[in-house]
Amino acid sequence: MDRLFKMKERGTTFSTEVMAGVTTFLTMVYIVIVNPGVLSTTGMDFHGVFMATVLASIIATLIMGIFANYPIVIAPGMGLNAYFAFTVVGGNGVAWQVALGAVFVAGLLFVVLSLTSIRYVLLDAIPTSLKHAITAGIGLFITFIGLQNAKIIVASPATLLTLGNLREPMTALTLLGLIISLVLLAYQVRGYLFFGMLITAILAWLVGLLTLPNSFVAVPSGLVATAFQLDIKGVFSGGLYAVIFTFLLITLFDTTGTMLGVAEQAGLLQDNKFPRSRGALLADAVGTTTGALLGTSPTSAYIESSSGVAVGGRTGLTAVVVCILLALTLLFSPIIAVLASIPAITAPTLIIVGFLMMNVLRKIEWQDLEEAFPAFLIVVLMPLTYSIATGIGIGFIVYPILKFVRGKRRDVHPIFYLFAVLFFIQIVFFTH
Repeated sequence: MDRLFKMKERGTTFSTEVMAGVTTFLTMVYIVIVNPGVLSTTGMDFHGVFMATVLASIIATLIMGIFANYPIVIAPGMGLNAYFAFTVVGGNGVAWQVALGAVFVAGLLFVVLSLTSIRYVLLDAIPTSLKHAITAGIGLFITFIGLQNAKIIVASPATLLTLGNLREPMTALTLLGLIISLVLLAYQVRGYLFFGMLITAILAWLVGLLTLPNSFVAVPSGLVATAFQLDIKGVFSGGLYAVIFTFLLITLFDTTGTMLGVAEQAGLLQDNKFPRSRGALLADAVGTTTGALLGTSPTSAYIESSSGVAVGGRTGLTAVVVCILLALTLLFSPIIAVLASIPAITAPTLIIVGFLMMNVLRKIEWQDLEEAFPAFLIVVLMPLTYSIATGIGIGFIVYPILKFVRGKRRDVHPIFYLFAVLFFIQIVFFTH
């Protein structure tokens, strides 16, 4: 085993790697509850999405752990699932089968990029300020969805949005669940989101808002309802090129940034370079492609992997341990389905994850107009237009315009001008 994972070389032990795997699992297992809950709003079968979520995560993470030998976990990404469910399907009226087709095409493109140096060209073409803005904008969008699901924010004919009735049982329980998770976070409890969900679930059961299933354990089933249901033909007949690009763009730089951050924390960078990056990126690309075939939104490297690194995880054995624990969750679909159906249990997670993603705003140079204003537009327009793609597109259009009028047109990568033109065509002529 040491020959495979090089534990001695990286200064770690078997027991340390197992503990790191358990720690990482506890911090990211919330996704097996939240992701099926989000995607099932599109009409997809909950149990099918649940199995697809777990299986895609296991496949991608095993590739990451065994072939790239990194303690990094891959699973369907928060933000990408919201874009899939609430923008592509819910907002644009695209069938979920077609949306899966778009994910599959984006995954195939990601595979190609992972095997070539083109990925570096695309990453370099996008200004750092806009990368940070996209992450923050998605975070704000996720938080907005969580607030809506819990009815903390509701529709208003006078002001479009207003504060909901905080005395409603589900809304009040959501606020209590949010406070519980925040207290656990403040005390740096490992797996605070997962434990916050469990405590809220117990409270929901005590007050009669949650009915326990007849059995907590069942043989995994339901995958047939989502597996191989994707509609690739509908992607091209519907002209979903902006959707493909958005899936690809977010997955590419979000995964790359997360992997670099976790690898740096683990001391695995060599001369500030990411060794075996091809295998690591390929793991996520395969995860996205496989996930589309099975029935889930794009996968992404999880920043929660840093929790395992913090307790000593340094090799792919950490990732393999997570895969084993994820496989065990397949047996608990009845109780997971119940937990995902209660907004008070899932909404606090959406709100807190969104808050954590907003942290990157501090890295934007707000005193620089041509960097800051396009970033500002991306952040505010994602939730206000209920579309991640629209927020990105408008920011990408405004950025080169400001650079051009300020006499800094050479500061913009030539490929970025192409992005701006394509987004302009998409938003002006094909949106609505």
